[in-house]
Amino acid sequence: MEELNLQKKESLYTEGHIVQTYIRSVRHNILLGVALIISIVIVFIYSVSSGSLTIPFSKVFTALLYNNEFSYIVKNIRLPRSVAAILAGASLGVAGCVMQNILKNPLASPFTLGVSQGAAFGAAVAIIIFNAGASHAAGNESVTIFNMYAVVITAFIGAVCSVLIILFLSFIKNIHPDAIVLAGVATGSLFNAATMFLQYIAADFQVAATVFWTFGDLGKAGWVENIVLAVGFVATIIYFYSQRWNYNALLWNDDVAVSLGVNIQSLRLSGMLLSAFIVSLCTAFLGIIGFIGLIAPHIIRMIIGNDYRFLIPYSALFGALLLLGSDCIAKIILEPVILPVGIVTSLLGAPLFFYLLIRRRTS
Repeated sequence: MEELNLQKKESLYTEGHIVQTYIRSVRHNILLGVALIISIVIVFIYSVSSGSLTIPFSKVFTALLYNNEFSYIVKNIRLPRSVAAILAGASLGVAGCVMQNILKNPLASPFTLGVSQGAAFGAAVAIIIFNAGASHAAGNESVTIFNMYAVVITAFIGAVCSVLIILFLSFIKNIHPDAIVLAGVATGSLFNAATMFLQYIAADFQVAATVFWTFGDLGKAGWVENIVLAVGFVATIIYFYSQRWNYNALLWNDDVAVSLGVNIQSLRLSGMLLSAFIVSLCTAFLGIIGFIGLIAPHIIRMIIGNDYRFLIPYSALFGALLLLGSDCIAKIILEPVILPVGIVTSLLGAPLFFYLLIRRRTS
């Protein structure tokens, strides 16, 4: 009898310890989310104030609320750029998070799988074949898009073509997850070659437009582009978050997920297509921005683990913070010249990619 009571006490102690550990973990994750939001707000304010012309913080708030000498710069140049950084970074972060789960490969991202390059090829088709854009020397930007919808649609088609290649290799031919990244590199090279072929046969002004468009540059964004990005991001993250438990089930294996009632094929197909959609929007409006979809979910995963209840929204938040911070670096590294942010993200992302490759080979 005493032995049974002792076992019961041990069971209650173990259960209470598990509950307390879970509560501490949830509190830690919530504090991380609050810290990310506060960091985004601070970097956002700095981003709006920084550039070739530094604007004091007090003047930024005055320019937003009233009209002063900085109002036009803040409202029409700095603010759309910073908002685009948040939306694009969040979109790429959550797309990379979902792709890594679906393909069971932490090296998967829109950039490493060739999805961004496919979207860029689609945008080049619209600019060169359908005359949807041209270069010019006047104004804040050197490219004008005549038909935004044509660019977005063709960019989405290019991204979907890349996704279909990856899906075919990974799920139909059952290629090992490590080889999927190699297939993505080959796919990206294929689309890059196709883009260069279009540039070779295009007119000079079209070549200039497509070359400029491939740069990941937040200066291309205006309020119309930001609204489209916001609608696309909100729609996709709502769907992704609604599938959070299914993504958690996929962490075990396909058999366990099926036994829990998960429609694996539908989940993977919808996840990849929606990821391609949001990546195509970012690429069509801003150009190729590399490695955000790789860095953001991986770093968050190292901090909080693989719980997709937190991993999905926090990958979006950290992706936004990364791109916003990268844009601040792009503004000050060669001040007063502003570098395309895609250069900065590639410089930051390439070393981490090498680290992940080495870590996976030695583990």
